[in-house]
Amino acid sequence: MLAFHGIFGAYGFWLPNDPRGSWSRWVGSWELYRYGPATKVNVRHSLAAKRHDRAQRMAVKESLRYEPVLYTGEQVWAIGKGFKQALRRHNMQYFACAIMPDHVHVVLRCTSILPGQAIGKLKRAAGDALLESDVHPLSSQVRAGQRPPLCFARRAWKVYLDTGDDLRRSIAYVIQNPVKEGLPLQRWSFVEAPRIG
Repeated sequence: MLAFHGIFGAYGFWLPNDPRGSWSRWVGSWELYRYGPATKVNVRHSLAAKRHDRAQRMAVKESLRYEPVLYTGEQVWAIGKGFKQALRRHNMQYFACAIMPDHVHVVLRCTSILPGQAIGKLKRAAGDALLESDVHPLSSQVRAGQRPPLCFARRAWKVYLDTGDDLRRSIAYVIQNPVKEGLPLQRWSFVEAPRIG
């Protein structure tokens, strides 16, 4: 494996019983389960453009414990700061990064930890940076002496990149992701070009 493409959502971004399908096997909340079981699929391509009942999808989101998270520009910068700190601590190498209002894409290589562990470290470092910058999106939900609830989805999607073509394709996809959504290109100081043989 040369690297991996990791994708993880903000809290409330893509629910386990999303009518377009999901990678979840179960729904962990009774309030969400009332709208149906998990819609497990095994495809590797994006389901975002699949036709579905958008009103139903939004109704399900109304039953979440907290409002779905949408990151502001200031929060995006804090998340990026956390990612940079994780790079230093865990020997990661970023080849692409896009922090969208409701999800994150990274293409990275890590030599000392597994991809799933790396994503956990990214989420933790981003949460710490949001707190340090006093811009955590769920800070209003904090109980005295506790951290706010997680502002990222618990799970992540990982695609292992084994060839130079896989790596180039994923990097291009991540770089263009903000542009597809009508947002400016993101340039992060911690991203470096890979050496592909």
